Amino acid sequence: MASDMKIKRIHVYQIDLPLEHPYWLSGGRLKFEVLDATFVKIETDAGLVGWGEGTPWGHSYVPAHGAGIRAGIETMAPFILGLDPRQLLMVERAMDLALPGHLYAKAPIDMACWDIAGQAADLPIADLMGGALRTPRPIASSVGAKTIEETRAVIERYRQRGYIAHSVKIGGDVARDIARIRDVESIRHPNEIILYDVNRSWTRQQALQVLCAVEELNVMIEQPTETLDDIAAIANKHATPVSVDECLVTLQDAVRVASDNLAEIFGIKPNRVGGLTKAARMRDIALAHGIDMFVMATGGSVLADTEALHLAATIPDENCLAVWACQDMLTIDVAVGRGARNKDGHLHLPEEAGLGVHPDEDMLGEPVAVYS
Repeated sequence: MASDMKIKRIHVYQIDLPLEHPYWLSGGRLKFEVLDATFVKIETDAGLVGWGEGTPWGHSYVPAHGAGIRAGIETMAPFILGLDPRQLLMVERAMDLALPGHLYAKAPIDMACWDIAGQAADLPIADLMGGALRTPRPIASSVGAKTIEETRAVIERYRQRGYIAHSVKIGGDVARDIARIRDVESIRHPNEIILYDVNRSWTRQQALQVLCAVEELNVMIEQPTETLDDIAAIANKHATPVSVDECLVTLQDAVRVASDNLAEIFGIKPNRVGGLTKAARMRDIALAHGIDMFVMATGGSVLADTEALHLAATIPDENCLAVWACQDMLTIDVAVGRGARNKDGHLHLPEEAGLGVHPDEDMLGEPVAVYS
């Protein structure tokens, strides 16, 4: 590896990404209409430029928000300027020492460094991570908390776009949730992958009621309760497969879930866990313990979707259930026609070196901060 590549400048941009339709989750208690996106451009003294994105799902969903990303980058910038972006572990350690925690603020820096490393090696990120499968990954739609009739309509709208995977939001009312699960199962196509996402809205007893009531359907339920302790408390009292999502933040979380048999599925969000470097370790924990995976961008543009696909492409086909992409839910596109795009309900891995997509800078406006 050449020793003369260094990070010389970091540009930070902010842009609002409006959602096409108002979006409800967690039993309808949380509503979202626009996402606060942060884009990061890292320039090197060798002329290579890498891009990253951090777009939390609003500020009321989990402990992450757009302003926090930008504040975190301001804190970390002096510690990563001058480092070689290809040395991902060195950059990771510098960020962790400069700012313990705040993983979501580190993700766009990690993403931009992987982009540069891939370009330097003339390989897509997924190949640089160890080898990519080219199998198109099913995109999981996101069906917001609605009535049974509206849920059917939204699923059908996504089917018309070629989707075979769906994330159906439930939670908030036990009887309603059981009825919605049974109704969706009654119209499920034979090849469809359906995940019922509670977004932490059930108490332990509510979760147990639903998980036991739908056991014979063998459905997948994501994040039924608030904490891993809650999931652990009821894990041996039902037989319904569980996916962990919001509770899967650190490597320690992944180790606990795997070793204590708390879930059968990981929902890995690179932005939430600190980027591809940390997400790859969770992937390996899952593979070592026979745990299947969904890979999801927390939210954001085609850049975030493409990052998620790079990780998904390193997972064996039989262990990667689907990816979740946000691009079809937005009213603006920062990289028209580029990156991983929906083709008949699937994402296809870009073959360009690095991330495979950069935004149109004129759409981002002037940077809100520059560090050099």
